[in-house]
Amino acid sequence: MTMHDTRMPDATVTIEDLAPDARFSLRVGADGRAAASETLGLDLPVRVGDVARGAEERTALCLGPDEWLITAPAEAGGAIARAFADLYDRTPHSLVDVSDREVTVRVTGPEALTLMTIGCPRDLARLAPGRAVRTVFDGATVILWRDAEDTFRMDVWRSFAPFVRDLLEIGRAEIAAGL
Repeated sequence: MTMHDTRMPDATVTIEDLAPDARFSLRVGADGRAAASETLGLDLPVRVGDVARGAEERTALCLGPDEWLITAPAEAGGAIARAFADLYDRTPHSLVDVSDREVTVRVTGPEALTLMTIGCPRDLARLAPGRAVRTVFDGATVILWRDAEDTFRMDVWRSFAPFVRDLLEIGRAEIAAGL
């Protein structure tokens, strides 16, 4: 548990920092999507907001027509980078390691949706579990994952993390106070 973890047994919302993982920004055209999917070991989704999950806890989030966020356990990062380096001779693409750029905060509990709406202009009730979107949280660009009805993960740039974390804590306190 880190000093930022907030785990109160009677809390309606829990906020916790997650361990770092490997993250890559992948850009590849439609003609290279099949080869990239094979290299990654999962089918890259084509609809923006869709998430594909594969073996070894690898995920691919479609952020645009030719853009994906790839995540995997930290120890898998090197293997993914090497596999895509080998692919480049056959399929032009861009794979950038963005692992150190972002941190992830998980928000869980019956009031998680309420807490997330304090900084997000989207109608998060319409974000189905299992999907994710690039959006803003009080002006900071984030990737927001909805893992379950009452569970969200937010990837936020490291430089914005203290600001976002403080805002979440203020919101959590307001919810706990019944405001």
